[in-house]
Amino acid sequence: MLRLLIISDFTEAFPSKLLSGIVRYSRRKEQWVICRMPPAYKSLIGIPGVVKWAKDWGADAVIGQFEQKDDVGLFARNGIVCVAQDFKQRFKNIPNITADYIGTGRMAARYYLERGFKHFGFFGFNQVCWSDERCEGFRREVESAGIGATVHIYNLQDIDHLWYYERDKLREWLRSIPKPIGIMACDDNQGNNLVEACHSAGVKIPSEVSVMGVDNDELLCSLGSTALSSIYVDIEDGGHRTAELIEQLVTNPDIRVGDVVLRPIKVVERISTAAFATDDVQIQKAVKFIHQNYQKKISVSDVMEEVALSRRLLERRFKSVTGQTLYQYISDQKIRHFAEMLHDTNDQVVNIALSLGETDTKSISRRFKQIYGCSPVEWREKFQKNQ
Repeated sequence: MLRLLIISDFTEAFPSKLLSGIVRYSRRKEQWVICRMPPAYKSLIGIPGVVKWAKDWGADAVIGQFEQKDDVGLFARNGIVCVAQDFKQRFKNIPNITADYIGTGRMAARYYLERGFKHFGFFGFNQVCWSDERCEGFRREVESAGIGATVHIYNLQDIDHLWYYERDKLREWLRSIPKPIGIMACDDNQGNNLVEACHSAGVKIPSEVSVMGVDNDELLCSLGSTALSSIYVDIEDGGHRTAELIEQLVTNPDIRVGDVVLRPIKVVERISTAAFATDDVQIQKAVKFIHQNYQKKISVSDVMEEVALSRRLLERRFKSVTGQTLYQYISDQKIRHFAEMLHDTNDQVVNIALSLGETDTKSISRRFKQIYGCSPVEWREKFQKNQ
């Protein structure tokens, strides 16, 4: 029975999702014994103290948030497998749980480019690999679009004070940048801080500033005054792959292994990005109303009641901004959410359809196939096979 020590901040969703993947892997054979240690205790007793504690407990492996000054090689010298969870920089002498940060930044930028944005921003940390590389990917994708846009970067926060930000400086930056603007935050915590700073500065979300985080921490994304959109990363699958790597290293410590690289999967849309880059207030109202209500049965007529335009004028202006008719946009949002529920739940297809106000299962299944190229059941089976 493998014994694993995890040193991480479990007040955040990331290590919890990672642990879920590890537990899922361990149950294939036998349940591992897993102990969680807060990073503050590691700081208190130092790496030698952690190694002594781990040896006394009988640990086979450790996953931890380590700093470059930490002598992580001490674990191997005591027969304990060590894997680093990205904290500030990657290690060269032990495997890292890292991610395609460049690709994550590119995904966020493509999202904003597709919605017509001409101004872009990034809110994160400096000299922290996962923030720096997300910013770099975001900047590269904007530059590759060839629209001559500048990415306005705010990276004055200190990673050692993760939950604190200088509100006055951030509000001054928010008021100074051009609008409408799409801003990527380096993670959901900073995205939530950015949302609250916008509200305190009198900056409107999402019509003036559209905000997107990373990791899709559902609790954190719902804590603020505006629900935060976020990029879903396959963290749980990464935990599964980390457990597999650890088992290999425990069995054969001399084998060469690479890093565990997490992948960005999709943008989970919430109200903070329910906008297109347009000054048309009526279209902004229509888009926001759809995003607030597409999870239930709504029609074009319901949208009409929210805006001060004739149907013909609304349809023309809406398609000019979004590239879709109102009906197509509502339907696509509903199908996208339908796909997410197939991914995230085990509910029957008919029950998911009913929860979205769709009484005609055949109709939503037909529309689903037009977009995804397969039936909802086939799509779910395809996804589950890849788990």
